Order: sequence, then structure tokens, then C-alpha cells
Amino acid sequence: MAHSATVTQFSVPAPLGGDVSVRRSGINKKCNLSFQDKLWASKLSLDSRTNHMFSRKQYQVMCMSVQQAGRTKVAVTPIELEDAKEPPINLYRPKEPYTATIVSVERIVGPKAPGETCHIVIDHGGSVPYWEGQSYGIIPPGENPKKPGAPQNVRLYSIASTRYGDSFDGKTASLCVRRAVYYDPETGKEDSSKNGVCSNFLCNSKPGDKIQLTGPSGKVMLLPEDDPNATHIMIATGTGIAPFRAYLLRMFMESIPNSRFGGLAWLFLGVANSDSLLYDDEFSGYLREYPDHFRYDKALSREHKNKKGGKMYVQDKIEEYSDEIFKLLDGGAHIYFCGLKGMMPGIQETLKRVAEQRGDNWEEKLKLLKKNKQWHVEVY
Repeated sequence: MAHSATVTQFSVPAPLGGDVSVRRSGINKKCNLSFQDKLWASKLSLDSRTNHMFSRKQYQVMCMSVQQAGRTKVAVTPIELEDAKEPPINLYRPKEPYTATIVSVERIVGPKAPGETCHIVIDHGGSVPYWEGQSYGIIPPGENPKKPGAPQNVRLYSIASTRYGDSFDGKTASLCVRRAVYYDPETGKEDSSKNGVCSNFLCNSKPGDKIQLTGPSGKVMLLPEDDPNATHIMIATGTGIAPFRAYLLRMFMESIPNSRFGGLAWLFLGVANSDSLLYDDEFSGYLREYPDHFRYDKALSREHKNKKGGKMYVQDKIEEYSDEIFKLLDGGAHIYFCGLKGMMPGIQETLKRVAEQRGDNWEEKLKLLKKNKQWHVEVY
């Protein structure tokens, strides 16, 4: 691929085979952790003289290259984030949102990608903790056009980082946002009055800008970790990759005491072309370093052909490996879907057809998967 479709990554010196502590002064204070008490996070925060937005230089130093890191994992703080037994839910609501700060906005697709997708890092100061698979709500500035005098509605975005954030200190969260743009079918020109309000606000943001944050929300996509040797089959289209990036960072990048992933993570990603691939360098790095525990299959609709000679969509790639996928599901594997609503009918149709070819009743099988909590879907 000519253009690397991933967040710019940086490395820090690391002893081979050891853990790398990526810490900031004052971050390791002990506290009594309770997600229902918003004040707990302040005990983990830096004092007012140092608790400012990261400078670009600081942020670069705190990030690590997957390629250079190899099997060396990053130590995370505050490790007390592992202590909570239940996920945090709606710590901040639309009437009383949290004011967070934009750290960085990076375009992460190449020039030939249709549309623009950005990786956006948000500094929440440790005050809005979350678990992998949850979402944040963003309230864009301005007035609700349907309710004059009222603020804009909340837009939900899956979080694309682990609970420790891209800087591994529990103070940031990342979003993967595609700029929603409307083109007039008659003129072919962009109509900014109909463009996505929140996605464009986020993609246009600059470091230091303030945003209104709600949440976190969601339990459907939480990563089950009761069995470290489980199989996780992840199917994403476009920015639906967000929760899976978080899962994979937790599995392969972070050094978490008493937690070591020894199962199989299998990622299917569907996008338009090579320039549209998201976090590809990260995933390719995991593939090189953990070939026994990670698989990565891409469906590029404008570059790949399915077995019938048509465009290759993610459901075609699933069908290609259907026998193996069904055997893994029969063995207790979890399967996750995240992306546009339009992805699910084609996927469901493919799974039903394959099930029938195998002599299975798909409706009964789906009911069993849901009952066993193996089936996880989040579409928008």
C-alpha cells in the first residue's frame, strides 16, 4: 500500500523482552476506586499545575510503535482501573456533560480513500473512565434545528482505545470518525448545510479545543475476559473497527498484571480500497509478532473480487472461511459485528445460507448464540 493508513506512531527506548513503563509524574497515586463517584478520578489526576493538555512532543514520546515494540509490551497506569467489577455507565449525562479537551486530530486514510476518516484523541483527565467496547456521546456546539433554543442531540461514537488511552495513563480516549459529507445528486457539489454536524465538528477540531462529553455507555460490545484462551471473531466495516482496535491493543500491546491473552483474535475488515484501511500497520504488526494468536483478513470492495467475480465485501470473506468460523462458534467462540446497519442483512443472509448448506437451522443456531452470549452486534 502506497500510503500507510494508520495513526502516526512513535517509539520509546525499551529493554528487549521487558515491560516499558510509560508513566507521568504523579499518576500512580492510590485511590479507592468507585465508578459511581466522579470524584475518584481527580485523585488520579495530575495537580493543576501539570494537568494540562499534552504537547505534541510529550504525546509522541508516550506512544510506541507496534513494529519496533515487538513482543515488548507497554506498562499501563493507573492499574487500579482493573479493580472495578462493573463497567462505568453514564457518569455524565446530556444535561451535565463533561468538558474534555482535544489532544490531536489525525487523518488516517490515504489520498485515494473515498471520504476522510480521522483518529481523534481526547483528554478527559481520568474523569470519564470507560471499558473496551463502550461508547462516548459527543454534543456538538450549536442549536438543535428541530428544537429551537435547545442544544444539539448527543451523537454516539465507539471508543477506539483501551481504558488506558493511546498514552497508556488512563487520561485519554480515542475516536475513529469518518467525516459525513453530502453531495447534491443534481449538481454533484458538496452541500455543507446537510453535512454531518458532529463528525465535521470533530474532524475540524484543533488541539486545545473543548468538547462536551457524555457517557460512557453500552454493554453489548464489552470484551469478555473470563477465559483468556477464548476465540474472538471480529467483523467490521469502516469506522466499525473502533472497538476492535481497543480489544487488540489490550490483547497484544499492553502489559496488564494477571492478564495474558492466549486465545485467538480473528479480525475481518471491510473497506473500499487499500487507502481506506484503518490502523493497518498496527494490525499487521500484531500479525507478525503473534501469528498463533491473531488472524487478519481484509475485504477491499474496489480492489478484490469474490468467487463470483463481483466486488468483495466482508460477508464474502466470511463465506470463504465459513466452515472454520462455524466450527469455532460451535466451540464457544465469540463473534462481534460493528459498522453500518447496511452490513448486517448481507452477513445474516450469508450465515443463513452457509448454515443451511451444513444442515443447520440458522434461526435456532442464532438463538443459541445469543443465549450463550456469544453474539455481539453494534450497528449505526
